[in-house]
Amino acid sequence: MLRMSTLFLRTLREDPADAEVASHKLLVRAGYIRRAAPGIYSWLPLGLRVLAKVEAVVREEMNAAGGQEVHFPALLPKEPYEATGRWTEYGQGIFRLVDRKGGDYLLAPTHEEMFTLLVKDLYSSYKDLPLTIYQIQTKYRDEARPRAGLLRGREFIMKDSYSFDVTDEGLDASYAAQREAYIRIFDRLGLEYVIVTATSGAMGGSKSEEFLSPTAIGEDTYVRSPGGYAANVEAVTTPVPASLDWADAPAAHVEDTPDTPTIATLVDHANAAHPRADRAWTAADTLKNVVVALTAPAGSAACSWWASPATERRT
Repeated sequence: MLRMSTLFLRTLREDPADAEVASHKLLVRAGYIRRAAPGIYSWLPLGLRVLAKVEAVVREEMNAAGGQEVHFPALLPKEPYEATGRWTEYGQGIFRLVDRKGGDYLLAPTHEEMFTLLVKDLYSSYKDLPLTIYQIQTKYRDEARPRAGLLRGREFIMKDSYSFDVTDEGLDASYAAQREAYIRIFDRLGLEYVIVTATSGAMGGSKSEEFLSPTAIGEDTYVRSPGGYAANVEAVTTPVPASLDWADAPAAHVEDTPDTPTIATLVDHANAAHPRADRAWTAADTLKNVVVALTAPAGSAACSWWASPATERRT
């Protein structure tokens, strides 16, 4: 009771006006976070305790996977990002600023450049590798429409980890170690998740996977098959089906299809005029139903036509 009487905490009876999703509403009403600006939040004592515990789980698993923790500044010079082309590639998605001497800086949206420059500075031989280093740092991105509280903010905490390897086999081993660390982290936090193939985006890379937690308020979409395949819709690959043998197929011919301006009317006509014994015609049996009108010079005839893969009409 003494701790509650001195705890820096105020709860709310009503939902905050700017909160759209349940997690945002509950965090604010329970006194875990407080809005400072759109997409920017202050952590209060209860919220900070939870955050520290989550970070502890991440650190334990990253250390167990062989990672070593570092910490970079959030305010970074322009030059490393200009060298990689990402100073302009990020467009309006990053915060840029100029200091009193006219130097260009940015608030880090990610730290790949700084990680690689640090290793280049301190290591000079392949014998120093492999190496895995990581950090838990605040990142900044100028979201056009911050929403969902901590889930999509302009300032957020990220754990980013990077391995430096000599061979492709070493890279595969480091990737596998990181993947297993992520699985242990999500399992320990009790989160439902799906591992899906993804695109690397501005970060680049030859392979990318996402750990997605299914939710009704999510903004990403993925596909999953009973066979175990799962991928973000942006990274879905469809195998080319085996070629069909058309050697015994009848020769193509023209069928009159009057009064069929739409696929639906074309399908109805086909079922009425040319019924099949095995199954009815469907829209999947057609390719297109297009009307093309030609305006001819004076004294010439005009014509139009529309067609499906197996039917065509001319007038």
